[in-house]
Amino acid sequence: MAIFRKLLFPFSLLYDGITRTRNELYDQEILKSEKYDLPVICVGNLNTGGTGKSPMIEYLVKLLISEYRVATLSRGYKRKTSGFWQLSGKETAAEVGDEPLQFKRKFPNAIVAVDADRRSGIAELINKNAEVILLDDAFQHRKVQAGLNILLTSYNNLYSSDLVLPAGNLRESREGVKRANIVIVTKCPTDIGAAEMEKIRVALNLNRNQKLFFSYISYAEKIISENSEITLDFLQEKEFVLVTGIANPKPLVNYLKDKKLNFQHRKFPDHHHFKENEIKSLAREGLILTTEKDYVRLKEQLSPSTLFYLPIETKLIKNQEEFHREILEFVKTK
Repeated sequence: MAIFRKLLFPFSLLYDGITRTRNELYDQEILKSEKYDLPVICVGNLNTGGTGKSPMIEYLVKLLISEYRVATLSRGYKRKTSGFWQLSGKETAAEVGDEPLQFKRKFPNAIVAVDADRRSGIAELINKNAEVILLDDAFQHRKVQAGLNILLTSYNNLYSSDLVLPAGNLRESREGVKRANIVIVTKCPTDIGAAEMEKIRVALNLNRNQKLFFSYISYAEKIISENSEITLDFLQEKEFVLVTGIANPKPLVNYLKDKKLNFQHRKFPDHHHFKENEIKSLAREGLILTTEKDYVRLKEQLSPSTLFYLPIETKLIKNQEEFHREILEFVKTK
């Protein structure tokens, strides 16, 4: 597969040229970006998927929700509806997308909305008196200009070592990082040392005014169903099926293997809409563990007594107070 993708390099040059031209037109203000008077924070990436945008959005909601009327805006990937939709929490994932529904379930007091047209969506949220807007996966959406851009790159797949699509997984040139105010290396090992952090810092080659942070995935000690919570240790003596429909399930798989758990892994594409035959097959399994994002797509179709998810959250490695200060000062001054 890697050799085949290398053969696609000429197409990457073409794609790179197109995206560079588009970015230059926005940078020179030939194409217009809308600016806003209220705090708009964008969380995005250069790579296609798998960098941990959803946990980072949740991290920011937790940080801000007690003091501000926080709104999240996503495109609602693969949803069946169109236009602007403000979630009540009673929708299905098929109607509004899995990640927005996950946000609303976790933060019922937040305004959670979907709109593929970010400019239109922001206008709607301003009318609903949002005080802070968090844009999920909008780094390449140049029609709007966020006041603060947070760019994520995965520890095992740094943008500095990748190529532009289709030979690689970059949505645009590595030079796009210059638009970021903050860069976070996600999914790091918890024992990452100062020397390795410095090596990554050099590889990313950020400007002096850009802030760099490192984070890891923290897994909960309990697994959760619609009706119950049990400790993860409960699975030590059980056989179960792990179901994932996310871009990069490897960290979760490795975590469960490190726990010496006995499971089969059924891997599906990111944001997968499960077909009837797949649901029937899963319904025959005794115990199913899945991700929180997959759970919102499966919970209406499988028994709550057999379907559980393992919550995760992003945690920063050192400099947490500095990160909080960067976010809070931006929101206050804006």
